[in-house]
Amino acid sequence: MNHDLLADVFSAIKNTEGMGRPTAVVPASTLAENVLKIMQKRQYIGEFTSLKRQRKFEVHLLGRVNDCNVSKPRFSIKNDEYIKWEKRFLPANGIGILILSTPKGVMDHQEAKKLGIGGQILGYVY
Repeated sequence: MNHDLLADVFSAIKNTEGMGRPTAVVPASTLAENVLKIMQKRQYIGEFTSLKRQRKFEVHLLGRVNDCNVSKPRFSIKNDEYIKWEKRFLPANGIGILILSTPKGVMDHQEAKKLGIGGQILGYVY
């Protein structure tokens, strides 16, 4: 039984990367699609396609994901607290991204910083 779809997406990507396979099959949802688009934009993954009959995405991996996971609980971040949360979840300054749910949609922390908005941490990738 799946309780956290985003956690299933991240664990499938991380486990498949660890095995060295070129593609991963992950559960599909609107939130998962938005997170995959952010990961694709930041070049952590390649293209992904929808397998409509199975309600899954096939993700082409580039071998650039060292770790990715969800944040439980989903902490709220103010627009001036990003450094604190980067230190908590990311290995070093400038390495990796925090993925946030903001009033303007799902985005990474660098884009949210530019817009000057806060949100809730969904997860991280580096």
